[in-house]
Amino acid sequence: MSFTSTTTETIRTSNTLSSNQKNAPIDQQIANIIRTEHSLNIGSSIHFHDGADKEGVLMLPESSRKRLEDGGIDLSAGYPEIPDVLEIPIFVDEAHAIRAEDVPYIERGKNADPEKKALLGAAKEVIHLTKNVGTEIVGLQLADLTDQQKDELALLVAERVVVFFRDQKLPPTKQHELGSYLGNVEVHPQTPHVTGLPGATVIWNDFKLKKGMVLNYANANLSNWDPIRNKSIGNQTWHTDLVHEHQPAGYTHLHLDAIPKSGGDTLWASGYGAYDKLSDEFKRFLDGKKAVYISAHAYLDRNDPLGGPKKIERIHPLVRTHPATGWKFLAVNRSMTRRIVGLSPVESDLILNYLFDVYEKNADLQIRFKWTSSEEGCGTSAIWDNRVSQHRNIWDHEGEEPRHGTRVTSLAEVPFFDPDSKSQREALGRPIHQWD
Repeated sequence: MSFTSTTTETIRTSNTLSSNQKNAPIDQQIANIIRTEHSLNIGSSIHFHDGADKEGVLMLPESSRKRLEDGGIDLSAGYPEIPDVLEIPIFVDEAHAIRAEDVPYIERGKNADPEKKALLGAAKEVIHLTKNVGTEIVGLQLADLTDQQKDELALLVAERVVVFFRDQKLPPTKQHELGSYLGNVEVHPQTPHVTGLPGATVIWNDFKLKKGMVLNYANANLSNWDPIRNKSIGNQTWHTDLVHEHQPAGYTHLHLDAIPKSGGDTLWASGYGAYDKLSDEFKRFLDGKKAVYISAHAYLDRNDPLGGPKKIERIHPLVRTHPATGWKFLAVNRSMTRRIVGLSPVESDLILNYLFDVYEKNADLQIRFKWTSSEEGCGTSAIWDNRVSQHRNIWDHEGEEPRHGTRVTSLAEVPFFDPDSKSQREALGRPIHQWD
């Protein structure tokens, strides 16, 4: 929630409320004012107006426009589409309640062929881009995969953290269908999406800059030092998506259809690898611990609406077990892990900052991917497992060339920890250092 110093005066002086609204409870009056005053904004500092955006469609890169139109997306009303302001939650309890109950989830990778013969056998080439993280599949179209191949892809992503497909002809509707197969597609109540296709989130910093986001060479990475003091701008801070959800993100698919010739890369880091970097004694200490995870967006407290922004909070295991691989992984990220339950604030901060560093400073559990596609009219896809990873974008192209894509995130299981599960290296029989 963007709630500036002028907010109180706006509430005092606003004449937009009817007599019935002025007699409503104070929280309803505040909600009505926020929804009708364009000087106030819900959830971020970017000033969107709901509905399909007439300016945005004029900014579309030609390759993006062609993909969208060829894929049956009607751009006549505008692009992207902003959720209806009446549907956007104002108060943190509203946002918390959006997905607060268990929803059935099928882990597609759990019963897949461990050898992945249907998927890998159909590929022209399978390239492991680093020893521990990242695989590229050559010669397959994601839009044409069979269900068996999709299951094997889910297992491959769960094992390798992120899998890449270049030269893809992929309409947003097909991307959405694949996301629906892999889990429960997340429809965000605030972020712009493909017009007429909620759940296909638009990743487009050029559009956000036009709408008021302040992102530049100097501030792009400041939140990687301290995301509390230095607010995250864009996607440049190491993070894991939607950790505050009752059932957080699982498989996530980003397809870029406008790619800078140089710059705009993305990094991923493995939670399996981060866990295996820890000593056995430290692993035993962390196993079974829980942490408080927060949302990226902020809202108001209904009982203290002038008390400043509040994040959604949920408690999940700090070390989790993946339902497909059965491997343990470290589930923390600098942006949205607030504290470890049961520890003092000082103890929690010391431990969490070390764990964040383990993810961010070990290059042997990371991959940096350049999104280039060699065939004209095609884009590039990355499918990663948000459960077992962190990622971040690099804004080194500084908007000099367009970068546009669509993302579909599939929500997964309620997080759990199985004390009998093994780490990745333990399960694969790889050496684990024993400290004296």
